[in-house]
Amino acid sequence: MLHVLDASALLALMQSEPGSEIVDALLEDHECVASSVNIAEVGSKLVDKGLAPDQLRRVLSQIDVQAIDFDAEQATACAALRAATRDLGLSLGDRACLALARGMQATAVTADRAWADLDQAALGVQLRMVR
Repeated sequence: MLHVLDASALLALMQSEPGSEIVDALLEDHECVASSVNIAEVGSKLVDKGLAPDQLRRVLSQIDVQAIDFDAEQATACAALRAATRDLGLSLGDRACLALARGMQATAVTADRAWADLDQAALGVQLRMVR
């Protein structure tokens, strides 16, 4: 089964936060991908925490996740999710993950609790909360 990891799930793994064991098990047992938008979000958070930009590529390459390019099709799908997710405060990165998961018929994986209130059937995407 294919899983699309949100930045929050990747950060939980990298920082040994609650839910990291679930993300680690998914990476071991399933194919996992992430939107390039979410990879950029993870990198930005790591730089905010003091990681030197020249170390960023090395650290991000240690994540065993294929980055899927955010192309025009993904951008359109992401933008279309705005109305359905606005009230929950989902970010561009959140919507990029959801759009990719829907497009790939995969499960979107997140550590963001706001996603629990999403209507999975209406969005056409299956969700997996890691905390």
